[in-house]
Amino acid sequence: MLKTFSLGGIHPAENKLSANSAIQVLPIPEIVSIPISQHIGAPATPIVKKGDEVKVGQLIAKSSGFVSANIHSSVSGTVFKVDEIIDASSFRRTCVIIKVDGDEWMETIDRSKDLVKEISASKEEIVKKIAEAGIVGLGGATFPAHVKLSVPPGKTADVLIINAVECEPYLTSDHRVMLEKGDEVLVGTQVLMKALGVDKAIIGIENNKPDAIAHLTKLAANYQGIEICPLKTQYPQGGEKQLISATIKREIPSGALPIEVGAVVQNVGTALAVYEAVQKNKPLFERVATITGKSLKNPSNWLFRIGTPVKDLVDAAGGLPEDTGKIIGGGPMMGKALTTIDVPLTKGSSGLLLIPREEAARKEAKPCIRCGKCVSVCPMGLEPFLLMVLADKKEYERLESDAVMDCIECGSCSFTCPANRPLLDYIRLGKGKVGQIMRSRK
Repeated sequence: MLKTFSLGGIHPAENKLSANSAIQVLPIPEIVSIPISQHIGAPATPIVKKGDEVKVGQLIAKSSGFVSANIHSSVSGTVFKVDEIIDASSFRRTCVIIKVDGDEWMETIDRSKDLVKEISASKEEIVKKIAEAGIVGLGGATFPAHVKLSVPPGKTADVLIINAVECEPYLTSDHRVMLEKGDEVLVGTQVLMKALGVDKAIIGIENNKPDAIAHLTKLAANYQGIEICPLKTQYPQGGEKQLISATIKREIPSGALPIEVGAVVQNVGTALAVYEAVQKNKPLFERVATITGKSLKNPSNWLFRIGTPVKDLVDAAGGLPEDTGKIIGGGPMMGKALTTIDVPLTKGSSGLLLIPREEAARKEAKPCIRCGKCVSVCPMGLEPFLLMVLADKKEYERLESDAVMDCIECGSCSFTCPANRPLLDYIRLGKGKVGQIMRSRK
């Protein structure tokens, strides 16, 4: 029997339309807008100004704290300006805008296709290189990778878990990375193992990707300490707590982090980026993303330079379908709607989903019928119907005591509600306010 997490979960239609589409390289645009905040934590500080010449891989904004990340140029050319533009969140954010000229890379980057398996860097050097390269979690959360690898005093990691689940419907970029960059992912996994000082790694892959499971299982025979773990297809298995529950059967206490149970989780795309950073001296300035949708001419997977306009990705896949009702950055369950395609792709851009108008329209919300479905599917054991009411009534003390901060915002409750109640919308609002209150206490 296949492993999965123990509490709640749903199985929405998978719609992996682009699973058989090999990774293509998106043409470099004429101009890029690179945000200085593409990660959880403090924005980076720009170190270039208008008129500066830059190369591919050159540092253009420096990390401004421990929980922050360096930003590198994804192109060569001239800095046009450092200015605020509207980004995918619809807020104005500072960006370094560069006019492209050629494609000249920093000389320190190893551009050869040769696989470098021998890990010569020490544990400390690995963490330093990852921080310098601006590596963040590429599963969507964009948490700086070096922070996760800096285990707090008194805590010990005994296992590394690589999240190759890709449980969001439609998205297939991680799937393609495993098939096309399998050895690089496994070397990256060993680099992460060395950084943490662990001798065991588990790569969790859902069984709707049998080709990736077979491919990595075959390759992993040549890599000591790495186990490929097939998992039952169940959403939201890509959540850290759910993946830890599924793979090693350890439960993380409320409000705690994975290190409390001796585990560190990194995304499979992050493992590839770590390989490139540590073994090839290549900073994070490009990544793979899926563009997909039922009406899209060419659902596909693309390697793009960070700062490329979303519009370029849409055009490469055949253009915006006439019946598009909503454009989602990410997947349908946890992604956020975009108001325009004239925004830049970033480190956190794992996919773009174009939803037809018929499917995008929200159905009318009706009164709660007390069926309890939202409770039964919640992977965190919460009561979404109650949290929605408390958020609506601004009962923030009760929201906190009822563990609203444990919500992982997976959307399972809204998905399953027969009354079409906007459960997650209200819970997000309440969670944001409770978070504010908790931070003000400190």
